[in-house]
Amino acid sequence: MAMQKMVVGTALAVVAVLMMTSVLALLQSNQTLTTTGTIRTVNVGVYTDAACTQTATSIDWGTINPGTSTLKTYYVKNQGSVPMTLNMTSNAWTPSNCPTYMSLTWDAENAPVAVGNHAQADINLTILPNITGIGAFSFNIVITGTG
Repeated sequence: MAMQKMVVGTALAVVAVLMMTSVLALLQSNQTLTTTGTIRTVNVGVYTDAACTQTATSIDWGTINPGTSTLKTYYVKNQGSVPMTLNMTSNAWTPSNCPTYMSLTWDAENAPVAVGNHAQADINLTILPNITGIGAFSFNIVITGTG
């Protein structure tokens, strides 16, 4: 008898939930809104020419004598949709002690670049006169635009 009451009680609870769901479904409505927009982007392009048609992918410093500097000129274009400010960093120096004997600088740090415009960037690598134990070297230059 108790089992029968529990089955009947459970069945009534299920029926009540189904009825409430049906009533709620009858009281529900929706509307779809389409949207459009523009995503603000910062996009840096680095080129070897002032017309910004020749993409730069690497720098060959050639052979550099101790105590001298080598200057390379590039053009950094704002290919995004917001004005940006430039920053340069380096990483992955091989051998790892290169930064002890080498200095990398440029003249475009914090330079503002408007959308569609470019900035000339002179990148300078200086080899200190006391360099020892380094022949060939490599490293990455990372040019960042912040908008």
